[in-house]
Amino acid sequence: MTKHFPLVGALALALSACASGPTADTRAVTASVPTNPLPVVGAEVLFWDDATRSARFRSMETYFPGQEVQESPDPRFLPQGDPLPANTQAAIRASMAENSIAGVIVLQDGKVRFEDYALGFGPEGRWTSFSVAKSFTSTLLGAAVKDGFIDSLDDPVSKYVPGLEGSAYDDVTVEQLATMTSGVEWNEDYTDPESDVAKMFNVSPAPGEDQVVEYMKTLPREAPAGEKWVYKTGETNLIGVLVENAVGETLAEYAKRKIVDPAGFAEPLFWQTDLSGRSVGGCCLSASLRDYARVGLFALEGGEGVVPQGWFAEAGAPQVDFGNGYGYGYQWWTYPGESFGAQGIFGQSITLLPESNTVIAIVSNWPRATGQELSANRRQLFEAIAEAVSADQ
Repeated sequence: MTKHFPLVGALALALSACASGPTADTRAVTASVPTNPLPVVGAEVLFWDDATRSARFRSMETYFPGQEVQESPDPRFLPQGDPLPANTQAAIRASMAENSIAGVIVLQDGKVRFEDYALGFGPEGRWTSFSVAKSFTSTLLGAAVKDGFIDSLDDPVSKYVPGLEGSAYDDVTVEQLATMTSGVEWNEDYTDPESDVAKMFNVSPAPGEDQVVEYMKTLPREAPAGEKWVYKTGETNLIGVLVENAVGETLAEYAKRKIVDPAGFAEPLFWQTDLSGRSVGGCCLSASLRDYARVGLFALEGGEGVVPQGWFAEAGAPQVDFGNGYGYGYQWWTYPGESFGAQGIFGQSITLLPESNTVIAIVSNWPRATGQELSANRRQLFEAIAEAVSADQ
């Protein structure tokens, strides 16, 4: 399962380390101060009522601190393609109404085949990502490997996050963190205010300490590293700390050069920060629907020049196999037919269908964070779109 992505030759490593350091225009990434701040980005987000979610999911920068990242100076143009068949469009709009979906866009061969909005949302607006951000953070991990800031996915996590020394993460590798197979105990129950995912942001770190590390280093081990998969938002937050420590920038600052500009964002990106001032790696960025789709295109096309060659082929492959064609890669979910995608609670997703060169991006306000019926409805929607785009090839 272990993969190495070395640079070609010692000279390339030396040059990349010099050329890829923090060089972004500081004006391109600025602090964002909330005008109506809430105490913490923690459990309360999971328990907002429907109206509150609908209002706040499109304006998280109003309530939480973060960083604003300017759009690309060269936005990627998304030309209009042939519309999807009328029956497929009708099925998408019916699903939008039934499942409180705010926006859907379907790109094939880089062209827009469907785009529509609801819930008062529109193309210039931004919507929160929740765990779709995990796949952004994974991409920045790949970029840090490509740039020579991270030597190997085999390295121990504590090499880059020394605050974890002496904890259950002592024997965990970067790759095991990326695949959520650390073996460290975790509770991701979104309905439980006492779960780890609800409590981790309530930690008040000591001066100079990381909020994420302060919580994660207290967790016990439940299985040997590499032997058990458990979904853990806290571990993606640790990947964020790891990348920031290695690179010397926040995720938002690094993302300006490694995602926003090369993917051709047309609107600014907002990325929330925690009490330590770090970008929250496991959730909590905001982008336009079209820019989420642009990230999908960027991944589908391989992220050339930003991540190691073959990175997305590995990141989007089932490093952990759940059976029946489903699995988990490097912070990407994997699906039957070599498709893969990013998912966030309350119905956020970016889905890549390599066989038909298709990207589907969706932002939503589901009535619950997760649910079998809601997930089944989304799968049916994906299948209807996949059938339509495949029939046209």
